[in-house]
Amino acid sequence: MAYEPIWMEDPSKLNKFEFAKIQKDGLDVIRTIIEEYADKGYAAIDPDDMLRFKWAGVYEQKPKDGYFMMRIRINSGVLTSAQTRAIASLGRDYGRGLIDVTTRQAIQYHWLKVEDMPDIFKRLEEVGLYSYEACGDCPRTIVGNPLQGIDKDELMDTSALVEEVNDFFLMNRDFSNLPRKYKMSISSNIHNNGNAEINCLAFTPAVKVIDGAEVIGFHAHVGGGLSAKPFLARQMNMFIRPEEVLKVAEGITVIYRDHGYREKRHHSRLKFLIADWGVEKFQEKLLELIGPMPERGEDKTVGWTSSYYDGVHPQKQEGLSYVGLNVPVGRLNSDELDELARLADEYGDGTVRTTQSQNIILAGVPNEKVDALLAEQVLERLTPFPNRFMSRTVSCTGNEFCNLALVETKEFAREVAKYLDNELGRIDEEVRIHFIGCPNSCGQKHIADIGLQGALVKTPEGMVDAFDIAVGGTLGPDATFNTALKGRVRHDRVAPVLKELVLFYKNNKLEGETFHKYVQRVGLPTFQEKLTELLTEIVA
Repeated sequence: MAYEPIWMEDPSKLNKFEFAKIQKDGLDVIRTIIEEYADKGYAAIDPDDMLRFKWAGVYEQKPKDGYFMMRIRINSGVLTSAQTRAIASLGRDYGRGLIDVTTRQAIQYHWLKVEDMPDIFKRLEEVGLYSYEACGDCPRTIVGNPLQGIDKDELMDTSALVEEVNDFFLMNRDFSNLPRKYKMSISSNIHNNGNAEINCLAFTPAVKVIDGAEVIGFHAHVGGGLSAKPFLARQMNMFIRPEEVLKVAEGITVIYRDHGYREKRHHSRLKFLIADWGVEKFQEKLLELIGPMPERGEDKTVGWTSSYYDGVHPQKQEGLSYVGLNVPVGRLNSDELDELARLADEYGDGTVRTTQSQNIILAGVPNEKVDALLAEQVLERLTPFPNRFMSRTVSCTGNEFCNLALVETKEFAREVAKYLDNELGRIDEEVRIHFIGCPNSCGQKHIADIGLQGALVKTPEGMVDAFDIAVGGTLGPDATFNTALKGRVRHDRVAPVLKELVLFYKNNKLEGETFHKYVQRVGLPTFQEKLTELLTEIVA
C-alpha cells in the first residue's frame, strides 16, 4: 500500500516544485523520455519534465541547446569489465568519447541527445547498470569502499549489503519523492573511505560485545552535507548488526520523507532537520519506527585516507595486489576506458573500480603479473605513480558543461596541478587541492586542505574568473571543514599564490605534520596574513 504524503496537509509550506512532483512522480519521466521525447525531440520537452529528467539521471548541460549530461550509478564504485566496456562504447557512440569520474564514484557522460536515451538506457540495463535516480530528490548512488572484498583494512566485505540496500531503494516509489537529494555511504574500512561525515546517512565500522561474543557491525551517522551551508553528520547512539542496516536505512529515510522540510529548496536537505531537531530527538523518532536498538559499541574508524590508492598495494588475498591509477581531475576517454577493461581481464579479477577522489583501481592482479601490467601504454597517462599535485587535485565539472558554475574548473585545475608539480616537485606530505565552480561543492571543496571556489571579479578589462581560497579541511576522527580566507584571487594569480602557500607549509611544518594539523597549530590569522601579503606582492 502506498504511503500517504502527509506534508500535503499544509500546502502553504511547500515550494512550487513539490506540486509538480505530486502531479507526476519523477520516475514517470523515464517512460515519457522513451515513449515521447525521444521521438519528438528536444523542443517538445515540457519545462516541468525537464526538471524531472533528474530522476532519469540526466541534467540539461550548458548552454541549454539540446545536449545533456547523464550520470551512471556505480555502487561502491565496482564495475565488471563488461560494464566498463559498455560505458566506453556508449560514450564513444553518443558522448564524443568523454568520460568523467565523479566524487561519488559515478561515471558522467556529456553531449547526449534525448533521441539517444532509449538506446543508452537499454544498453546500460543489459549489463546491469542504471542512470535512474542517480540525480533527483531520491536516494542516490550508494558510495563506499571501492576495495570491498579485497581490503585488508575492512572489518567485513560490504558488497552484498550495499546491493541489498540499493535494490530496496532503486525505483521504489515509496521513496522517489523526498524533500531533496539523499546520499548514502556504507563502508567497513577503518580509514573512513566512505567519507561518512558528508553523507545524509552513513554506516561506519564498529564492534560490540553482545552475549559474550564480539559482533562486527556499524554505527550510523546522519545529516552530513556540503553546499553553501556545510554540516558534519552526527553519530547516533546505536549499534547496528549487518542484517539490520536496511531496517535502519529505511526508517531514517521514512522520517526524512515525512518530516523533512519542503518549503524552500535550498533548505530541504536532511542536515537542516538534524540541525533543528538534534540527533537525540531524531533517534527517538527512529526507534518509534524500528524498535529498540543496542547502544553504540566501539568505533573502528582510525583515520582518513581521503580515498587515495595510487600505487601497488597488497590485497587481503595472499599473492594478489591492487593497482591504484591516477585519472587527472577525473577525466578520461572511451578508448582509455576500453583499455582498462582489457587490463582488468588480462591481468586482474575483471573489475574496474572508481574512487571518490575521481580515480580508478585495477584489482586482483597476481604479483608476478604486476610488472607487465605497469608496462602497458595506457598507464603512461593514467599512471599509478603520478606527480604529487596532479595526484591530489580534484575538480567539479565547471562551466564547460554546468549551468550553475561561474568559472571553468576542470582544465584550469589540471594546469594548476601541473604548474605546482613543475615548480615544487615532491614534498614529504601531500596537500589535497579541490576546485569548485559554484557553492554546490560537487568538487567537495570543504574537505580539502586547500579548497578553491570560483567567483568573478571586476577589472578595468571587464569581469574575469577568480577564486576564493579556504584552508584546513579534513574528515575522520578530527573532521573539520576548511575556512575561507579573505581576498579573492584572480585566475592568473592562483597558481603562484598556491605555490607560496604550500611552501609556507613545507618550510615551517613539524616532522610528519599534515597540512590540516599545520593550519590548526599556526592558526587562521597567520594564514590570512600570509595570503594578504602574497596578494600584495603578486599584484605589485
